[in-house]
Amino acid sequence: MAIISHGALSPWPWISEQLSDCTIRGVADRAGRLGYLHDRSPDGLPGDEGAFLLCSFWLVDNLISQGRLGPAEDLYTSLCAHASPLGLLPEQIDPSTGTFMGNFPQAFSHIGIIVSGVNLARAKAGTTV
Repeated sequence: MAIISHGALSPWPWISEQLSDCTIRGVADRAGRLGYLHDRSPDGLPGDEGAFLLCSFWLVDNLISQGRLGPAEDLYTSLCAHASPLGLLPEQIDPSTGTFMGNFPQAFSHIGIIVSGVNLARAKAGTTV
């Protein structure tokens, strides 16, 4: 997602934009509200994996960059709703139960919520993201 969002896949911007659009639509449409395809990304380690929140925030940023503010805001709101009573976020969330997984609290998740929140606010205000 990070590579796609920065257009690093092709020296021709229009190809990167088309590839980015198709990839993000595929992930967002098939992966559900946390943007995670567990069956498509096994790591070979025992135990279940959760959705990495930072990657989910990257999905928010990509949706914003495509001008899809409605789905971006819906996903952002859904992710924010997972915060603990103290407003802290874990590293991962189980997509089916919402259970916190991995490190808690996780700085990367908090960086994601801040950056995506700023990007969303700028996009809604019509300023450059």
